[in-house]
Amino acid sequence: MAGDDFAVLLRELKERSGLSYGALGKRLHMSASTLHRYVSGEVVPTEFAPVERLARVCRATPEELLELHRRWIRADALRGVKKEGAEERETEEKGEEEREEAAVSVAAENAPSATPAPTAPDAPTAPPTPAEPAPPRRRVPRSALYAATGVVAVSAAVALVANLVSGTDGGGRHGPAGAAEGTSASVSGTATTGSASPSASASSSPSGSASASGSGSPSASASAPRPGAATPSRRAPADGPVLTVSTTPYHWDVPCEHAFLIDRSPQNVPEPPAQQDAVGWATPLGAVSANRQMAVLTVQGTGAETVVLKDLHVRVVSSEPALDWKQYVMGNGCGGQVDTGSFDVSLDLANPLVTPVSGQRDFPYSVSESDPEVFKVNAHTSGHDVSWYLELEWSSGARQGTVRVDDHGKPFRTSASRDSSYYAYPLGGDGWERVEGD
Repeated sequence: MAGDDFAVLLRELKERSGLSYGALGKRLHMSASTLHRYVSGEVVPTEFAPVERLARVCRATPEELLELHRRWIRADALRGVKKEGAEERETEEKGEEEREEAAVSVAAENAPSATPAPTAPDAPTAPPTPAEPAPPRRRVPRSALYAATGVVAVSAAVALVANLVSGTDGGGRHGPAGAAEGTSASVSGTATTGSASPSASASSSPSGSASASGSGSPSASASAPRPGAATPSRRAPADGPVLTVSTTPYHWDVPCEHAFLIDRSPQNVPEPPAQQDAVGWATPLGAVSANRQMAVLTVQGTGAETVVLKDLHVRVVSSEPALDWKQYVMGNGCGGQVDTGSFDVSLDLANPLVTPVSGQRDFPYSVSESDPEVFKVNAHTSGHDVSWYLELEWSSGARQGTVRVDDHGKPFRTSASRDSSYYAYPLGGDGWERVEGD
């Protein structure tokens, strides 16, 4: 089973906690049967987020969390490998068996008749000698199979190498106000590499949402397509932008999978926002994504020509001790999982990698004006306060460049929480309520 090693470690953490599946399910807002399938290895979760929450409730150390993440990546990469390998081995063994049976049959037909020993005329004929049974089927040694699948797992899990970038960008520690729908950057390039870092200014609306406008360097400018404008397919100008990148810094598939760290008491924190208003809600509070952050990138060409997206890298600006702030969860009482094709980034690694998970294929990709791509990047940390951004490499004909993808001109910021306690806003309630953790 692909998740054997992963399930072994998960089972050790569960047994060490001394908690039953029912007790764990209540704390994690999941069913006991789902947890049992994860721990027994019957199912490999499509995302690491529920696994990390389970491990933290079971008091896993940062080292154990990193090892669990490594094993989960391998199990996710092997999700379909062994099944395909078993089918191939079955087909191969069946073919070998048929060939061997045919060979035995031909040999029996062509073998010279043996001269019988002299016998009396009325002696009964000796019964025919039974054909020699076919040799046993050859089976691939288990160790060789494991070695082969290990190579496939390494090839599938190793993604884009990102160099560790040191920096002391103090301004990157607080996300600026921006559009609730995300930023949009238009990118142009020359034969040499060009990078962009669009800046943005924002004004909050009474509902808590915000709008942004931006400008960038000559190699990239922050601009959004005019809504409703019908633009026929065309070639991008030789000196104009070749693609646009729109970014949503805070995205969640279910509300309880996202939380913010805020250095304020519950009385001074408004009720959680709708997802589309998250930027306008988090910015004035100085909120920082807690434990994990999913950013969504929408990449689209500006003309009919194809733009090749060659690579996606992670750049770490700073990594410091986790913030000792209060944790506020955006939803309460969530259950079940949503299958999401995305890229996973462990910010605790010295050189974070953008790793495809849940069936997402790796780079390169291609886009044009009529064929955009959407990428979900799920970054997480279990022990640090990390400022980071992404770099997207592209090429189109003789032109190539690199566009910086960040939070409205500032790095994304994700920090681990100091403990598992958090505040939740119950449905129909009138205030935040503290939920004690371990």
